[in-house]
Amino acid sequence: MSVFRVDLRRSLVLGAVVALTVAAVIPVMAEDDVQLPVTHQVRGLPMAGVAGTHSNGVSSFKNVSGLLCTTTTSSAANVNTDCEGRPHNETAIAVNPTNPLNMVSAANDYQLRLAPGGYIYETAYTRAHVTFDGGKTWAEYGIRYRSYISTGDPGLAFDADGTVYSSTLGFLWSQGLGCCTAPDILVAHSTDGGKTWSDPSKVATGTGNFTSVSRNVLDKEAITAWGHGNAMVTWTKYNDGQHGSYISSPIMASVTHDGGKTWSTPAEISGSAAFCIGATGGTKCNQDQGSVPVVGADGFVYVSFMNFAEPTTTGRDQYLVVRVDPTTGHRVAGPWKVSLIYDGFTDMPIAAGRPTYQDSQFRSWSFGNIASDPTTAGHLAVVWYDMRNSTLPAPADPYAAATNSDVIVSQSWNGGVTWSAPKALTIARDQFQGWAAYDTDGLLRIGFFDRSYDAANHKYGYTLATESSSGSLTFAMTQLTTVLSDPTKNDRWFSGVTPNPAFPHPTTFLGDYSGIAANPAGGVVAVWTDMRESITFAGRTGADEDMFFAAAP
Repeated sequence: MSVFRVDLRRSLVLGAVVALTVAAVIPVMAEDDVQLPVTHQVRGLPMAGVAGTHSNGVSSFKNVSGLLCTTTTSSAANVNTDCEGRPHNETAIAVNPTNPLNMVSAANDYQLRLAPGGYIYETAYTRAHVTFDGGKTWAEYGIRYRSYISTGDPGLAFDADGTVYSSTLGFLWSQGLGCCTAPDILVAHSTDGGKTWSDPSKVATGTGNFTSVSRNVLDKEAITAWGHGNAMVTWTKYNDGQHGSYISSPIMASVTHDGGKTWSTPAEISGSAAFCIGATGGTKCNQDQGSVPVVGADGFVYVSFMNFAEPTTTGRDQYLVVRVDPTTGHRVAGPWKVSLIYDGFTDMPIAAGRPTYQDSQFRSWSFGNIASDPTTAGHLAVVWYDMRNSTLPAPADPYAAATNSDVIVSQSWNGGVTWSAPKALTIARDQFQGWAAYDTDGLLRIGFFDRSYDAANHKYGYTLATESSSGSLTFAMTQLTTVLSDPTKNDRWFSGVTPNPAFPHPTTFLGDYSGIAANPAGGVVAVWTDMRESITFAGRTGADEDMFFAAAP
């Protein structure tokens, strides 16, 4: 749920917060998809509330802590982690190294209610979805965000002691100015497997608001943890000047060594890069976004991020990696170039000013992550997805395009200094939102949305790619989903204007990522945004967006 991000193909874009509409109930948010607590009068609609295939919980519209609800135990291959009966996207998961049956997942949780008098009540507070039986039963626990009115972009990580850290963006009201202040970076922690949580620590503070003359907007935080009470958060800091003019967007980092109670002063870690607007080789260049940290087997923290590589020609990005001191949170080496990304001006179709795929409206960008092999020091992989194997240039109209997005991987054996030639997982049709983790055997595992199961290139499943041997970059594919999802039409929640009558109520937001994690007992676990179930709200039935879970050996 990117509140404020650089569209690297079109300059900086400030997201607009849009009021609820009767037709859409939850509209797409231009560029950022933040759902803020609002009330809105809806007239002439039934007051029956919510009906659907999983309306087994009652949403809480308060900023609360403690147990909210519990799912029915299931041994199915795919398990819905939601017991509130409301939409979820941008999913993350982590496994407790001291108890592999204990897992915590998180998503953007949207809580909604149609109340007497025709009011829709909405909040957006990230919950902890917790299991202690390996994913068969899930309970939702609230995290108390105090004065914050909304959260987003959840991240999760366990340290070696079994303390779990939950990172997020936190928004406050901007008094007298409507919308919200620039978000803060928040981290809460739990020492009992995700049932009870500390008050979130404020790791970094955004300044200004979305109508300020100048501001610093923080976005897309991610977290990693290790050892006894150690964790690091990285994020993008957008620096804006007069009237929202874009100045820079460096990657920042902060570290804790006391289990999340206190955090170091944020440090800029993105360093310098050769390709940037107005820059020459060696000039400091900070047009970055999409950072992800990981702890290497050598003890360093490695951070991957995207950088604007070819602003005056193709508009493409590149992936970069830096090495960070785990004690100080400061960069010690890099950045090193991994690869050019095929995500430029004419590489993808466009919907509402944002890149998308064939017959689709949901936004997509090449955001991926970095993974570290626990068995071999210095062995890393970066995974993303792009259009290098699609027909280029792409038509601007998604309904006139035939896209072929592929998951791409590159690896390093020397701690990120040099990288292998990028390799595509050459699968038919579109694959996107790839996320990687090395398992306990040192095999790279990649989970991703996969449209190869549908000849029309509409419906997606979730696929797990498993490396045949460590470092081979050859993969066997396993479909984790038992039912496909169709984002091209009939989304109940994130549905905007229908530009093509053959595709009514198209999905306009699936989130920007879906996560997997290695299980210390072996194999991996995955969570993703799934649309197989339907739900009725305010008189219209459509596809839900739920966080589903699967485990793979």
